[in-house]
Amino acid sequence: MSRWVPHVPAAVSLRRLFPSASFVGCGDIVALHATDRSGDCRPQSLFAVIRGPRHDGHNYIAEAISHGAKALLVDRPQPNVNVLQCIVPDVRRAYAEVCAAIMSHPCRQLALAGVTGTNGKTTTTWLIRSILQAAGQQTGLLGTIEYHDGKKGEAAALTTPDSRSFSDWLRRMVVQGTTHAAMELSSHSLDQRRTAGTLLDAAVITNITQDHFDYHGTYENYRRSKLRIFDYLKPAGMAIVNADDPGSRSCMEDAPKRVLSFGMDEPADVQAMIQDVTLEGSRFRLRIGVESCDVQTHLIGRHNISNCLAAAAVAAHLDVSLAEIAEGIESLTRVPGRMDAVGHGSCGTVFIDFAHTPDALNRAVQTLKSLTTGRVFCVFGAGGDRDKTKRPLMGKAASAADVVVVTSDNPRSEDPAEIAREIVAGCNEWQSQLPRVELDRRAAIQWALSNARPGDAVLIAGKGHETEQICGTTRTHFDDREVVEDFLKSRSIISAPHGFRRVHA
Repeated sequence: MSRWVPHVPAAVSLRRLFPSASFVGCGDIVALHATDRSGDCRPQSLFAVIRGPRHDGHNYIAEAISHGAKALLVDRPQPNVNVLQCIVPDVRRAYAEVCAAIMSHPCRQLALAGVTGTNGKTTTTWLIRSILQAAGQQTGLLGTIEYHDGKKGEAAALTTPDSRSFSDWLRRMVVQGTTHAAMELSSHSLDQRRTAGTLLDAAVITNITQDHFDYHGTYENYRRSKLRIFDYLKPAGMAIVNADDPGSRSCMEDAPKRVLSFGMDEPADVQAMIQDVTLEGSRFRLRIGVESCDVQTHLIGRHNISNCLAAAAVAAHLDVSLAEIAEGIESLTRVPGRMDAVGHGSCGTVFIDFAHTPDALNRAVQTLKSLTTGRVFCVFGAGGDRDKTKRPLMGKAASAADVVVVTSDNPRSEDPAEIAREIVAGCNEWQSQLPRVELDRRAAIQWALSNARPGDAVLIAGKGHETEQICGTTRTHFDDREVVEDFLKSRSIISAPHGFRRVHA
């Protein structure tokens, strides 16, 4: 069994790394350890003083020094501070670049694919990893579900790790002999420059619809944050955009000269001609340039064919053969919590999906509507302390289902009943019958399963792979999949799938 060997940090001259920086108390600072958390400081640490949406690092300078910090990375000189200071215009960016340098710039020894977008990031990165593994490449992964160095992984804390953890994981990959990696880059991480100092061989924008307006404020700000992924391309790197999605397609104007497009409906460099779509997967003809081949995927829905195309475009840029691309796509049987079939029985077929944006929920519901002979049940909620403007849009998206059950989904500090009312406001205009509101998520799932019949489909959306429910500041174990499996076992109704409608291109 492999064992990760810690990297010996490189000594980094801030004068050399930031030639235009100014210094207080010295002509240079040499850093061996950097952090933006005062409690993580130790003797000789460089403390990055970052203003965040909730905390201002300036309020923690004294604590950092008490833990041994010898220097500050700041955007303006700090008076009455008896430690060295490096003054830079953008501390977030500089901190990320320092972290990459301390880890000896691991991106230089890895072929890296970064993926951003409102939806599809996780599935696309898992497909990229599967394809590269089929091509014989040891491949790492950083994303919403897990961080993996190519040999060993652990559950993810954030979609994109903080700057220090990000560079640390890339260095772990290099130490383990990993040669490639696929990474999700969230809009938050791109806006915060967490990955500055790391360069990509391929940068994918899967789509841009609506999410995180509580943080970004406007669609244009959100889109602008996604565009920053192109700033991290290597000189020979490839920008990869979705020709079928207006938001992603609009980014072509801002992309570097080297661009690959993918799509099913619009002309594109990487194209799919759909042959067969069922609740057991899809078949399509994949064309890249003048080459083409038939591909099968276990992933469900047209949106997952789009994710396959994005991954195929990355692989093609990395010189993976068409046969290996097809093999890698077929090898991926599931992505946890992404249109994940849990069981079949007299309550129909049950799916767990992470869909928590209007576009993703609409696609999930429409996919099941087109492939199911019976009714579609949709059980979902919306997160508290997050973008409120999307809640009625989520209600509208769910209204395409035959039976809508509105419930709780990490209400955090907000009143779950008020969140539900905001969702239902979007349902009422579009659905003939009122949605059922059941704030107890377990009870909501059990009600849907109890009322579904053979041939129906039950979609439980919003949490996907997550295993916690956050109410106030309390985190309680809650796994949608476990709730479904416990219900099905208690009724002894798990059986073979039935009631599927086949759709041909």
